[in-house]
Order: sequence, then structure tokens, then C-alpha cells
Amino acid sequence: MLPRQTLFTDERIGDALMPTLERLPVGSGVVFRHKRLGSTARAALAQEVAAICTRRALILSVSEDVALARTVGATYVHKPTSDPGAFPFSLPVHDSSEAVHARRRGAAIAYISPIFPTSSHLGGRALGVEKAHDLARICGCPAIALGGMDRARFEAFDTGLFVGWAGIDAFLRA
Repeated sequence: MLPRQTLFTDERIGDALMPTLERLPVGSGVVFRHKRLGSTARAALAQEVAAICTRRALILSVSEDVALARTVGATYVHKPTSDPGAFPFSLPVHDSSEAVHARRRGAAIAYISPIFPTSSHLGGRALGVEKAHDLARICGCPAIALGGMDRARFEAFDTGLFVGWAGIDAFLRA
């Protein structure tokens, strides 16, 4: 079960979170982050997000917290900070060493980023299309393009190496 498009959440989304989740097409992914929240508030919000994901057939990942991912019934844990065991996980990939790491660890998904300049990392260096394709080849697992992405950009640059794209702003503009 791999999403064609994925929303990364965080505190910047604010009140737009729930309406954005309601607009996502069935089968879309959601990577729940909200890492600045305290553990109780984060768990409560994760439960709300999980309920919407279940009702709308969205593919939920929880960032870092394997226990919370299990508790809310997530499909994946993103960038686990503890041993995920047999729980499927995804990893961020920004360079070739992280791509090799994703391959060696057996990641189920690699989020290759940033493909293009992004408002999330102002002034940061983008990979560009060629380097992104190189990293996707190295990972040895399904790759999702992240960073300055939207549906049109994804369709213009994908050569079959990526199973989908992810973002934040692209979904808020929709």
C-alpha cells in the first residue's frame, strides 16, 4: 500500500489540518509530525487524524514514535527513533549516504528531498531532478519525491523511479 500523494503535517498547518485531510483523495498518504506538541496533546491529535484517515481510507504514517504509530493504527512509522521491529518504516533521504542507509535498514519508503527549492527550508540547496533520480535508484525501495513538489511538477519530472510525491504547501493551496 503506497500513496501516490502524501501530506506532511506540522504545526504550521494550524486550523487547515482537518479540512485538508477531508479534501485528500482516497489512498493519499499522511505523515503526521506535529513534533512540537507535548506528548499528551500530540497523542490526542494523532488519534483525531487517525480517525479521519481510517474513515477516508488514507494511509497514515506517524513520525518518529513507534509506540504512537502502533497505538493509532498507522501503516508506517516515519524516521523511527526506536527499533521499529517488524513495523514498516520510511526514511528521509537527502544524500547518497542516507540512500545507502535506507537500503541497508530495509526502509519500506524513502522520501527523497528536497527536489526543488521549498518554503520549508528557505535558502536550502535543492537536489534537482538528476540527483533525485540517482538517490531513488540507490535506495532500493519505493521512493517518494518531496520538496517544492505538487502534482504538475511530479508528472513533469517523474520517469517511473518514484511512486508518488509529497508536500505541505501544495495541499494548502488546493
